[in-house]
Amino acid sequence: MDKKNLNKKLDEWIKELPQESRESLLAHLSGLKSTYPFNEYEYRLMYLLDKKIITFQEYEKLRNDYVGSNIYLEFYGLATRAFGVRAEDCLIDIDGRFKKASKKNIELKKLDPDFKGEYDLYLSDNKKFIKVEVKSSRATNSKERKPFESKASYYKSLGKEPLWMNFQQIKLDIADVFVFVGMWVDKILYWVLTNEEIKKHPLRSHQHRGGIEYQIGITDKNFNDFKKFLVEPSQLINAIKRKSK
Repeated sequence: MDKKNLNKKLDEWIKELPQESRESLLAHLSGLKSTYPFNEYEYRLMYLLDKKIITFQEYEKLRNDYVGSNIYLEFYGLATRAFGVRAEDCLIDIDGRFKKASKKNIELKKLDPDFKGEYDLYLSDNKKFIKVEVKSSRATNSKERKPFESKASYYKSLGKEPLWMNFQQIKLDIADVFVFVGMWVDKILYWVLTNEEIKKHPLRSHQHRGGIEYQIGITDKNFNDFKKFLVEPSQLINAIKRKSK
């Protein structure tokens, strides 16, 4: 259930109100002031509950349906840096063998004494030390002229509406492998590319003229070109090890 369907359901219930109550609700909504966590949705639902148009069970079902369909919507409200950190945490949650690259990390000091914060994560066993850089982006409808959260895209809408994801601040030769974390409201995808694959990719472009940082954009038109880099969450470690040989 997306916001369009949520509004449709609420409008159906509002139509069941007596005319006087319906007009009163609409009048209040027209001048309603909102601040987190109180907003127009909470107001409409409480009004419908008060007028006994819906039961608590109906409210609970609606809530569960919406939350279940929008499990990653909260990530769209994060600042860019905070979202990037959460993307790294997602990888660590998938497999604990991913380790945070930090100057305070005693193990990393031994493995890479010259580390200056160039990459985000690393993998290490008795045979191999792999530097992993994480780039993340949230899918949006590129034709919408709305606040960022309102442009959030659903994976189920892929191919039905314009898509834009931009993986930015890519620096070459700082890591063995790059993991692109792409997030939709209802799904997360992972692409794994080596440093050489990034270098040779035809869609790589300078983020700033004359700068050392690059970007790669994924759209509804080129999405299929990236399928060869897609990796299931459970296979991320294997794919990274295989690609870094």
